[in-house]
Amino acid sequence: MIGLARRTAVAARQPLTFFAVALVLGLGGCSPVAPPPAPQLPAPQWQSNQLLESMAQRQEQFRSLRALAQVDYAGPEGKHGFQEAVVVQRPDQLRLETLSLLGTILIVTANGSEIVGYHPREGVFVRGAATKENLQRYTQIPLNLEEITMLLMGLPPVEASAPWKQQGNALTFSSNGSERDVLLFESQQPVPTVWQRLNERGEVELAARFSNYVMTPAGLFPTQITFESNMQKKKLEIRYQEPDLNTAIQAELFSQQKPAHAQEVPIEAVGG
Repeated sequence: MIGLARRTAVAARQPLTFFAVALVLGLGGCSPVAPPPAPQLPAPQWQSNQLLESMAQRQEQFRSLRALAQVDYAGPEGKHGFQEAVVVQRPDQLRLETLSLLGTILIVTANGSEIVGYHPREGVFVRGAATKENLQRYTQIPLNLEEITMLLMGLPPVEASAPWKQQGNALTFSSNGSERDVLLFESQQPVPTVWQRLNERGEVELAARFSNYVMTPAGLFPTQITFESNMQKKKLEIRYQEPDLNTAIQAELFSQQKPAHAQEVPIEAVGG
């Protein structure tokens, strides 16, 4: 590297997209012919009470998550892929460990009081309030902590008690008299497939697609979540492997103490 001071700045500016995975794309030989995909049946015409009841049940059913995930990020800085250990305890506890072949290269914890980012290789320790702005520095997701934990558990961050209207298989929720969130239900089960967050001009500012649902003891869970921030031109695709849902998680996992050898730097040094 290039000196501790600059090394600290470099590490801090690369949250969660720090480790890029090189992919070998040119495979020799003949590729087998893939069978045509099975035709998808059109979604039933869902009644609003079915969709609202499903939303309420799912928010009760999914409380915690442990999983290994493959994460692919694309944004103005380029494209990166990495493995992530994800631990979530709703409503406001989160732990993310970015992994490489040589071990953990970043540990991010967040709870109701603070967010901490520890870069073990560089010996850099970052601490700040768990605000939406600080969370975005490490997750690339411009949402508050409760909304992020919902999103990572396949739950659209929507206030189900807000005023709503139905159009086909879409529910639109309003806040302060303006449309704020849109949910689409495009599958054979009354589970959300698309969430959109609208800005004050009615434009789609943030969006997520929930797909590859699998049956778990807690209910249908989406093993693939694709998040997009249209204004920032950023895309985050998360593919979970064998998610473990609703198991007991120790509260200590969601906080970190500064190691004696680590250098603490202000969270403002971390790029958004």
